[in-house]
Amino acid sequence: MKKFLIIFGSIIAVLLVVLCIAGNYMCSYALLPQEHGDDFEGDRAKTEGRYPGIMAWYDSLRTNGLIRDTTLIGEGGYKLYAFFSDAQRPESAEGTAVVVHGYTDNHICFLNLVRMYRDSLNYNVMVPDLHFHGLSEGRAVQMGWLDRLDVKRFGELAHDIWGQDFMVVHGVSMGAATTMMLSGDELPDYYKAFVEDCGYSSVWDQFAHNLKDSFGLPTFPILDCASLACKIRYGWGFKEASSVAQLAKCTRPMLFIHGDADDFVVFENLQKNYDAKVNGYKEMWVAEGSEHAMAYRDHPAEYVAHVRAFLKTVKEL
Repeated sequence: MKKFLIIFGSIIAVLLVVLCIAGNYMCSYALLPQEHGDDFEGDRAKTEGRYPGIMAWYDSLRTNGLIRDTTLIGEGGYKLYAFFSDAQRPESAEGTAVVVHGYTDNHICFLNLVRMYRDSLNYNVMVPDLHFHGLSEGRAVQMGWLDRLDVKRFGELAHDIWGQDFMVVHGVSMGAATTMMLSGDELPDYYKAFVEDCGYSSVWDQFAHNLKDSFGLPTFPILDCASLACKIRYGWGFKEASSVAQLAKCTRPMLFIHGDADDFVVFENLQKNYDAKVNGYKEMWVAEGSEHAMAYRDHPAEYVAHVRAFLKTVKEL
């Protein structure tokens, strides 16, 4: 019996060590990607390929002093970067938009939304690089959870700059999750509207999908161990980083957008997120045939029209 207990204990100890190693590996794999929005030339080429002429537009704004850079100290004391630009017609600006990028992206990757808000909708625009992305410092990707606190700070900075009392936060993918997570917090009154485009319902659900899709592995026990590793290393766990939990507390208007061909943040997230918001005005738009984060590229006129109509409705509420 003693020999059996020694062997059994040794097996358990080995399994625990293996699980700790696997959990730490998965945590690092997800939250410390080799590329995290720091390939600016590659991102310029990718963005130009999706939206021809947009880099010339952006460079022209910079040349003419219409884009300005700023930094602030974010969650954990890290320096975070953003650029901002006045509305095309500043004297009649409709409000302020904060545009939030996705996983391993940066301020370059969604210039289409910056141009939409600035030129088509006549909003002032603030565009941050999230923690550990682009020109911002940081320890690791935060998957929107702690990022929501940084986006709130940038929103407050934008309000200090322009003084507009109508602000919309618009995020794509991880930026959409950031937007939804922010929407459930206590916020100043000038946060009037949110637009989420293809965001996940929770970090746990998204990583569970990725674990199965990329590795063919079940969530238990690897994802549990990875979440614990994240909690120990970075102070938050995958289950607490929940869009749906935050949406349940959200009372302000939100537009939900998702492509029905999205197999990365799978389309079913749209209904789950939409249903989680039980208070306040909401709209949903399905981008037919669009894959992940491609709704604007595939349906630019319709995308702009939906956002414009949504914001008009919010102002009339």
